[in-house]
Amino acid sequence: MRRAAALGAIAILAAACGSHRSTSAAAPSSISLSSPAFAAGATIPREYTCDGRDVSPPLQWSGLPPGARELALVMRDPDAPGGNFTHWTVKRIPVTTDALAAGSVPSGAVEGRNSFGTIGYRGPCPPHGDPPHHYVLTLSALSANALHAAPLATGTLTGTYGRH
Repeated sequence: MRRAAALGAIAILAAACGSHRSTSAAAPSSISLSSPAFAAGATIPREYTCDGRDVSPPLQWSGLPPGARELALVMRDPDAPGGNFTHWTVKRIPVTTDALAAGSVPSGAVEGRNSFGTIGYRGPCPPHGDPPHHYVLTLSALSANALHAAPLATGTLTGTYGRH
């Protein structure tokens, strides 16, 4: 009986592994997302935080896939005391856009509500004394005009910020 159960478990795992391989081939491609203001993994300059001007950082990207109809951008703090804290959402970014200047969004783009309860960008503002938090910017290329559409491609850029 034990042997039959073990063989059944192995068959289930093998089937799951096989299906994982087939879905990974269809995984979204990668967008190269960067900022001229900070390198990946580096400290976000004070200007783009609650301790500075609190304006969105400049961003640039490349590698959008064919079929993309719009872009969506989200900035989150996964280290926030309550979990994933959203600092910024922007949808309907035209695919003809390959950069955002500091403190701006392109014409036609729509900023959404952040976890502060306001519309637009609110920069890093971790509690005093916390170790630096990670701020993850994710840019998604979408095939449809919907923030909840499955992405064709994504790119991430992570910066850090701490307050003493």
